[in-house]
Amino acid sequence: MARIELNDLTKEFGSITALDSVSLQLEKGQIVGLLGPNGSGKTTLIKILNGLLTPTAGKALISGMEPGVETRKVVAFLPDRNALPEYMTTTQLMDMYQDFFADFNREKAENMIADLGIDMKQQMKNMSKGTKEKLQLCLVMAREAEVYLLDEPIGGVDPATRDYILRTIISNYNEDAVVVISTHLISDVESVLDDVIFLKEGRVVLHGPADEIREEKGESIDLLFREVFRC
Repeated sequence: MARIELNDLTKEFGSITALDSVSLQLEKGQIVGLLGPNGSGKTTLIKILNGLLTPTAGKALISGMEPGVETRKVVAFLPDRNALPEYMTTTQLMDMYQDFFADFNREKAENMIADLGIDMKQQMKNMSKGTKEKLQLCLVMAREAEVYLLDEPIGGVDPATRDYILRTIISNYNEDAVVVISTHLISDVESVLDDVIFLKEGRVVLHGPADEIREEKGESIDLLFREVFRC
């Protein structure tokens, strides 16, 4: 069974079509790049998979289930902006994750947070942007989930922080899972991707294994992206 299955998935906002008849399957054990410029439909797709939006037509399935209460038990979601209570301390945020998610591995979270030197007693509102990004990622990646949906996890942070975030994703995801990384910063993530999806104006214009695409096209995913999405 595919971890993620999309069948003619369409999402409209009034007269705007954000996703247009998207069909694909994503298998377990992969890191998948969901690649496209701003406005291509990446965040809309991730929100549908996380149950935050409902499709206008078609269907999305997570491990055979439509997104909803049950799939939230197996989907770990990192939004593109901070969605955690700013008044909470690091310890309180871990307590909250432990209460909400049965698959939360507290020991793994504590080890990642200790590795970063984040103060357990510090409130999130007093942390730097980079530290907030890292803390959110630690909490998400400490879950033993079946699907990880990471929306722009390296957007707006410095190169050193990007490197840490990518290392954290590679070394901490459940190997029986699928990781979807939504981004437009292709050169930073290309080396970790097993599979790539190009989204353009809500349509899939390319989907396949990263190595096969590089071999067939004779160039990097980053260069190909620049050609496909040249303004």
